[in-house]
Amino acid sequence: MTGPALRQLIAAPHPDRAPLPPAAVREPGVRELRGVPYHQASGSRPLELDLWLPGTAPAAGPAPLVLFVHGGAWLQGRRDDMGSRTRQWAPGPFARIAAAGSAVACVDYRLSGEAAFPAPLDDVRAALRWLTLRGPELGVDAGRTVVWGESAGGHLASLLALDEPGVSGAVIWYGPSDLTAARGPFRPEDPATPEALLLGAAPAAVPEAARAASPLARVRPGAPPFLLVHGDADTMVDHSHSAALAAALRGAGAAADLWTVPGADHGWHGLPEAEVERIFTRSLDFVRARTSKA
Repeated sequence: MTGPALRQLIAAPHPDRAPLPPAAVREPGVRELRGVPYHQASGSRPLELDLWLPGTAPAAGPAPLVLFVHGGAWLQGRRDDMGSRTRQWAPGPFARIAAAGSAVACVDYRLSGEAAFPAPLDDVRAALRWLTLRGPELGVDAGRTVVWGESAGGHLASLLALDEPGVSGAVIWYGPSDLTAARGPFRPEDPATPEALLLGAAPAAVPEAARAASPLARVRPGAPPFLLVHGDADTMVDHSHSAALAAALRGAGAAADLWTVPGADHGWHGLPEAEVERIFTRSLDFVRARTSKA
């Protein structure tokens, strides 16, 4: 057997059909599945996700889903990282969410050194499709999904929430919403910014692409509720990104809760631990409210 037939035979199983790995119990009441392939775009590495699931199937049926998108300026980052202020938590933030009754999927996406926008958005959309397909096996109800992202991941989570009609809500921590205009330290004419690397050129040089990559420009009537949390002392992503997005959502008739955190820099730097805990708890409360069947 040679040629295409052999290549097909020896290839890894397609993520839609591949057996799921066994779950591990590392925290009481929580099961973990790590490194699950969900998608492989042509010419790209396999993309994986990590899952945190409630320990046993709930009597009320499949668990709702949090789809988490990591930050890192679109050029770095790790899928299971909610930011530096949560790295030492025990249990970690995703185990806490699962223990509260929601499944969590933390997803890879292609970084700007691998592929330009819209590749990363296509990837998180593919993750949601895979979770919908494999949800019955996992005990997950992807029809009750809240997307949650921080920084660059908040940008992608915003776009996913605005593009996918079935998303129940979005938790966005200090995410960029506008790649077209100068805000804080960002200048659209600069070809060396993370935004330029994401688009493949300075945003000012590719205005249509910059607009397509801006959640602010993609607000629509019928958008799901957003919780936008942003520090008023953010030196990396100006607070005006979240304020403008909240105003646009409200103008379109959507619900948008803007929580401005006094004294907080990017990544919640400058805040006492108790305040970071409060931000997390309020975000989790939003998830529960948006995915409750009651």
